[in-house]
Amino acid sequence: METPVYLITGFLESGKTSFIKDTLGDEDFLAGERTLLLVCEEGDEEYDVEAYAKKNINVVYVEDEDDLTTEFLNECKKKYRPKKIMVEYNGMWKMEKIMEMDLPDNWVVVQIISLVDGSTFQMYMSNMRALLMEQVSLSDLVIFNRCDENTTKASFRRSIKATNRKAQIVFEGKDGEMLPDTEDDLPYDMTKDVIEIEDYDYGIFYLDAMDHPKKYAGKTIHFKAVVYKGKKFASNQFVPGRFAMTCCADDITFIGFMCNYENASELPLKAWVDVTAEIRVEFRKEYRGKGPVLYAKEVKAAQKPEEDLVYFN
Repeated sequence: METPVYLITGFLESGKTSFIKDTLGDEDFLAGERTLLLVCEEGDEEYDVEAYAKKNINVVYVEDEDDLTTEFLNECKKKYRPKKIMVEYNGMWKMEKIMEMDLPDNWVVVQIISLVDGSTFQMYMSNMRALLMEQVSLSDLVIFNRCDENTTKASFRRSIKATNRKAQIVFEGKDGEMLPDTEDDLPYDMTKDVIEIEDYDYGIFYLDAMDHPKKYAGKTIHFKAVVYKGKKFASNQFVPGRFAMTCCADDITFIGFMCNYENASELPLKAWVDVTAEIRVEFRKEYRGKGPVLYAKEVKAAQKPEEDLVYFN
């Protein structure tokens, strides 16, 4: 029988301890089972170890990254015999440390939750982007807390989705209450006969079209892109796309859509082009389901833009 491990990540003072306290205060979550809480980072808030012991919760502190080993975890399993485990992970430790570790038999990471302080998110994105994105890249749930009316939820969401498409993202106010989610404001006019996608908006367009393809069905778009062709593409197929930075300067990926165009074979590889195309929603094995497929109305040679790299915020 599997023993579930819940991994809680986030930087110091991101709200991990408060979140864990609330979770452990839920009798439905505990269900009277022996629970092990591994604390890898001590913040301003503390756990009431004695009170938790009465609720069948054992709190164990891991002070040094080198102490978090398979041998240590096996000792914890033998001593506490937990039925579920929560880990308050140190925000400065590499995620690969625990994700690549051989966990005790039957211990399985079932959920990764990242806590992010909405008031300091932009600062961390500017100064510690790679470390922050590493935390959220594997998360099932990302919680932005301490948000207010100035929080740019659309921008925050795109920053996470660029690295982790599957993550569920929620926002909480300073009072801890969940904020209502609203449709993102897009920087282009969806009501136009031809939707103009500016160079700096391509990343936003790509994420929104991939997440909500039906919204774009039948729409005509115009954008600038680089020509890519795969070895197995048909003569009338190519992918117009852009290179995007999803995490840091060392993490550049090409993002684009399959496009049908009768003269695709004549397009030079890596050439810059202006594309005007209708979007249809079709099944593609690359999408593992239905997604946006372009049908080009016009493709013309174009000049490389001054900033050729795409961002998502």
